[in-house]
Amino acid sequence: MFTPQNPDYQKRVHHSFAQQTITSTLSMSIDEIQPGQISLAMPFAETHTQQHGFVHAGIITTGLDNACGYAAFSLMADQYEVLTIEFKTSFLAPAQGQRFVFTGKVKKAGRTLTFVEAEAYAIADQQRTLIATMSATMMAVAQRAKGPD
Repeated sequence: MFTPQNPDYQKRVHHSFAQQTITSTLSMSIDEIQPGQISLAMPFAETHTQQHGFVHAGIITTGLDNACGYAAFSLMADQYEVLTIEFKTSFLAPAQGQRFVFTGKVKKAGRTLTFVEAEAYAIADQQRTLIATMSATMMAVAQRAKGPD
């Protein structure tokens, strides 16, 4: 169990999540947040598929990366934002279903680097299938002004 550095971490995560246009483009939402853990959901959309009709690996990777990032971000102090510095994704089954769930869980939190693991599930006819996993390292970076350098 982790202790967030900001007692208002849920509000902070929701605010940051809402700033990402990619999550709204994918109709992704936050289902649940706990310190060091998050669950995201995304409905199936035909526009997210590849040539075989499965949700594209890039879309699944985006969900997993967000789950990892926001699980780590939930533990960070106010003056920091989160940035992905590396990840590895393994695809275990075709991404087909009516809904997709991405869960992220911090395994080790440090001052600067946080190691996180995530899982992606396809939900079809109330059956939940593990379709992909991710191991990622997230970095706490000082907040920056938005816009070009």
